[in-house]
Amino acid sequence: MTSPLQKPIVLLGGGAREHAMAWKLTRDGATVHVLPGNGGIPNSHPDISATDFPAIQRFCETHGVKLIVVGPEAPLAAGVTDYFAGSDIRVFGPSRAGAVLESSKVWSKDFMRRHGVATALSWQYRSDKLTEARAKATELNGQVVVKYDGLAAGKGVYVCSSIEEAQAALDDLQQQHTGWFSFLLEEKLIGPEISIIGVTDGNRVRLLAPSQDHKQLLAGDQGPNTGGMGAYCPVPFCDDNVLAAIRTSIVDPTLRGLQNEQFDFKGFLYFGIMLTEQGPKLLEYNVRLGDPEAEVLLPALESSLLELIEATLDGKLQQTVVRQRRGSYVGVVLASGGYPAAQFPTGFPITGLDQLHPSILAFHGATRQQDGELVTTGGRVMVLVGHGEELEDAVAHVYREAEKVKFQDVYIRTDIGQRPEPTLAANW
Repeated sequence: MTSPLQKPIVLLGGGAREHAMAWKLTRDGATVHVLPGNGGIPNSHPDISATDFPAIQRFCETHGVKLIVVGPEAPLAAGVTDYFAGSDIRVFGPSRAGAVLESSKVWSKDFMRRHGVATALSWQYRSDKLTEARAKATELNGQVVVKYDGLAAGKGVYVCSSIEEAQAALDDLQQQHTGWFSFLLEEKLIGPEISIIGVTDGNRVRLLAPSQDHKQLLAGDQGPNTGGMGAYCPVPFCDDNVLAAIRTSIVDPTLRGLQNEQFDFKGFLYFGIMLTEQGPKLLEYNVRLGDPEAEVLLPALESSLLELIEATLDGKLQQTVVRQRRGSYVGVVLASGGYPAAQFPTGFPITGLDQLHPSILAFHGATRQQDGELVTTGGRVMVLVGHGEELEDAVAHVYREAEKVKFQDVYIRTDIGQRPEPTLAANW
């Protein structure tokens, strides 16, 4: 009988997160086909879109694939799990109904309220009520977060510190989205952000190491939000007491909500959390691994990701244990100049990868092979990941190596993993 670890699998997606997932699943013993993948991911199939479900089905049938693992949110929101329901091909990822936790910020916030998940106060508006939203933002003195309701690749959130910034955010939202749309105004919370990501079958969850993303483009958390400029794990100040508070006020009520609403939810669940003076507050759910968090979490994971996935789908998650490697992991994004603007030049040759220290991992996000050269194709071109016994060791190692990789107008945020350690409230 063939072991599950010997079976080929399909991984949907084509960014650095998917490269990290393919790297880990391959180390776990799988043969991984990445659809569509990119120029730096082995076994990529660029002719098949991650949302072309009939083409994916034909590929699986041709190659004897019985397991699909989903990287990005778009195939989940489009219903890839529902499409294959009832077939002999299993999908690791929630149903379309479960994916609404990410694909609709308004629905997600209502879910948090229904099930007692600690979160910020918020107010819901439609595009025909912008005047009311502007008045509310003024009433709150501009200390608000504006959130577009749908998927926006990590760039649909505006954190405002003044009435002028809030009004400009609403102007931009109106310009970016034509026709009818909905959005939220949230009270602006203060505190450090962390990402808690786990594998869940809807009843239990196995959490990976706490990690911290760096969303803003510029050092010192300045500039516009991006899809993420780097991440590190574990987070030194996220100790057992902090994790216990997060589980009590956020993770456990979320699991009760999944059970009460009877979601078919077998996949990754991401909790974006702010540690406020009043305790942990949930900012958002994602229904997949974060990016760039995945690029540090998966190298840090000693346990087999493939075994965790199989156990989740087989109803055996309770029997699993998550083991982490020692030390710290830091991932730094190499981005195209001009990112995250809507348009910026690409197609530039990439050099220096062959000079990297063997311990450095290079996960490709937006590359392709062109005339025998590796060239850039998007904003977040790749993520370099370094390891060290201490966080500062990993930081120094990855930045030293990042200097070797060159392409025109390459941009790297200079302070990943170097935020001052916060002082957390003692009254949680």
